[in-house]
Amino acid sequence: MDRLNRIDMLLKMLEKEPSDLFLNYALGTEYVGEKDVDRAEFQFKKVIEMDVNYIAAYYQLGKLFESLSKNKEALEYYNLGLEKAKLVKNNKAINEFGEAIFMLDF
Repeated sequence: MDRLNRIDMLLKMLEKEPSDLFLNYALGTEYVGEKDVDRAEFQFKKVIEMDVNYIAAYYQLGKLFESLSKNKEALEYYNLGLEKAKLVKNNKAINEFGEAIFMLDF
């Protein structure tokens, strides 16, 4: 299944379950793959609005802004995600955010 078919499938699924966090997040990742940064940004921010503790969305927003050379925005989301990861003691996410921040500050 190609990316555009997956996007269509996710959109149809979201019609039935618009508040499904994973479906919204998955749609954001598919938009990243299509290089549709505006829609990807919208989806990841929507996920965070729905659940401020959805750590992966912060990481994806950081990566998205980093790919656009918007390092200030990238660091903002990496730092927010790092704080959330620390709150839930997610060591893997703490390390990933820490590495991403280090690489941008380097």
